[in-house]
Amino acid sequence: MSLPASFCPDLVGCLSQGAAGNPTVAMVEAAFQHHGINGRYINMEVPPENLADAVKGLRATGYRGFNLSMPHKVTVIPLLDGLGESASVIGAVNCVVRRGDQLIGENTDGKGFLRSLTDVTDPRGKTVVLFGAGGAARAVAVELALAGVGRFILVNRTPARGQQLLDTLVGKLKCDAELRPWEEDFSLPEGTDIVINGTSIGLYDAEARLALDTSTLMPGQIVADVVFNPPVTRLLRDAAACGCRTIDGLSMLVNQGVLGIQYWTGLLPDAAVMRAALAAAMSC
Repeated sequence: MSLPASFCPDLVGCLSQGAAGNPTVAMVEAAFQHHGINGRYINMEVPPENLADAVKGLRATGYRGFNLSMPHKVTVIPLLDGLGESASVIGAVNCVVRRGDQLIGENTDGKGFLRSLTDVTDPRGKTVVLFGAGGAARAVAVELALAGVGRFILVNRTPARGQQLLDTLVGKLKCDAELRPWEEDFSLPEGTDIVINGTSIGLYDAEARLALDTSTLMPGQIVADVVFNPPVTRLLRDAAACGCRTIDGLSMLVNQGVLGIQYWTGLLPDAAVMRAALAAAMSC
């Protein structure tokens, strides 16, 4: 058995609560092995009161970077040395990169989605209906705005939260956007190009139904879901039955991992290897 070139691997990982349920380690370490990278990805259980100490420890021990999941995506910001453009607009960080002696916060949630979408279509000038206004939806909306989406129709059950996202899109990013109420099944307006479920509806429940009038789905529309487990949600099944092109949340999660590895190592990893490892870990 050959020995590694170094007994001190490059370290990355994730700080969160509920760390044991994070499958990202499977796809990242599969990429490391596939590309011959001497690296480890470590899930770390960190309660909010210990976040500052944890970041200080990762800085001191030379971590190349790390992910953040709930509940640390916002509270980590004062502990960092700077933010990337989209992370600054979104107001949340899920990926930290060591650049020299600085820790810089990025947000790959929306970037991962955008990469999945651009594999199917160029979003520039398109009309997007986005359900939800939480963290995932906000990240997706900001990246799509930066990519030149023509018009947003935001649909959210809590008007105040929807208004916050609308204010970001219109006020900060100068987008054409409007907020519509979501009190019953939502009917898609004519001219809709892309439909996105940015809520958690469907997570771990393949039969959960998004309140959408599926009779208004049109063949050729693109329908995407940020939910990654199960990869094929009820929304995506209904959309496929209507002749829509679908994008699953597993693709978004894989592309987040791809971007993280690029940030940390400079290498563009094999997304197919990562998706296979992630699907195996989740028994998809």
